[in-house]
Amino acid sequence: MTERARRPTLADVAARAGVSVALVSIVIRGAPGASAASRQRVLQAADELGYRPDTRARLLRRSRSRLLGVAFGVHHAFHGDLVTGLYTAADRAGYELALSAVTPQRDEGRAVASLMQDRCEALVLLGPHAPTAQLAELAGRLPVVVVARAARHRALDVVRTADGLGLHQAVDHLVALGHRRITHVDGGRAPGAADRRRGYRDAMLRHGLDAEIRLLPGGLAEEDGAAAARALLDLDPRPSAVTVFNDRCALGVLDVLQRAGLAVPGDVSVVGYDDSRLARLSHVNLTTIAQDTEQITTLAVTRAVDRLDGTPVTERELIVAPRLVVRATTAPGPGRQPDGVVGAEVRDVSRTAR
Repeated sequence: MTERARRPTLADVAARAGVSVALVSIVIRGAPGASAASRQRVLQAADELGYRPDTRARLLRRSRSRLLGVAFGVHHAFHGDLVTGLYTAADRAGYELALSAVTPQRDEGRAVASLMQDRCEALVLLGPHAPTAQLAELAGRLPVVVVARAARHRALDVVRTADGLGLHQAVDHLVALGHRRITHVDGGRAPGAADRRRGYRDAMLRHGLDAEIRLLPGGLAEEDGAAAARALLDLDPRPSAVTVFNDRCALGVLDVLQRAGLAVPGDVSVVGYDDSRLARLSHVNLTTIAQDTEQITTLAVTRAVDRLDGTPVTERELIVAPRLVVRATTAPGPGRQPDGVVGAEVRDVSRTAR
């Protein structure tokens, strides 16, 4: 490895400044014991070399690591948004994050085991698939906060969106636009899918559209949405609107519909879920249900820190309200004009439930 590629060390800074490694350590830590001249010489050398302190190593040398472990799925665009928010919330709380990804070749168990080896003080698990009993067993070793999934166990803390309410908002929006044939592309066994499926059914029943209820198998990814859209093309009569489990799945739906020569939203309106970065791309411009990432991540970090500090906690589950974001993939239904209402009013605050 060349000197240019190698990460500079304390010894490199000491050699450049012409002082001892111990003195460099004092200056970098901001501890007393160095003269103003020596401090300036060390800092200048560090700047010239591009030296950056190894924060992780410093934390691990303490009796407490002040590390929060985060397991997330690389296939979830929304998880990337959550990780961004978690960094901000952890920084405010004086903690660092250790990240461990779930990939097609690296399962959730391995991701969590890696975090345990990093001496994390608490875990924040984004949409975990493990059985609740297994998560509760893990919580017997350290605090566990489950995010974006329901998990009913007294040992677990949960922060999630009111997913059923999100589908109520989506259906209300489409009905207000004059749609009646509204189909839902399901998320299968993915976290949150059952609540979204139930919310779709309940909203359709509330609008007297029980005869129009139709579920299509979907999933997490674009290919799942594409398969659902191909099935949708064979339906007779074809639905005029579709609610989709998540934004990524919705991209697959949009692609197949457009390749089939159907206009979105002219022929079929589409509503996603998450308001991930994908939905906000200018060429996608997807109407979707937004999850409040800032509030979710702040609550998750706060709950983990409360557990570590022994702060009394009365509510095990924190539920955050979603909100409808109207963009370019929804329009009035066939032969009807909208009534001017685009969705149910939602209070953008969190509520708690046991």
